[in-house]
Amino acid sequence: MALDLARFREKLLARREALLAEDRMSQAVRAPVTLDQDSVGRLSRIDAMQVQAMALAQARRRQTERATIDAALRRLDEGEFGYCLKCGDEIAPARLEHNPAATTCIECAREG
Repeated sequence: MALDLARFREKLLARREALLAEDRMSQAVRAPVTLDQDSVGRLSRIDAMQVQAMALAQARRRQTERATIDAALRRLDEGEFGYCLKCGDEIAPARLEHNPAATTCIECAREG
């Protein structure tokens, strides 16, 4: 398989940086909600808590995606990038183009 590993590394690093930037931008929304009755009404506080919960869930998803990207970068460094972690076959280049952090070939992904 002749993959442009440098380009895949660039794509992975760019996505990782974008995730970190999203984390920085959402930091204020994830802050604890003030329970001061005088400054915010009950419904506004509930809405703020819901927004905070959604922001925390998104932060967890970004953290998971960053871990997946870091694992793909390690596979690049170790010469294992582009091979299915389940069966060891090559992952189709089109699949890697779509998701450079893919860990399985399409057949193994379908199997679950």
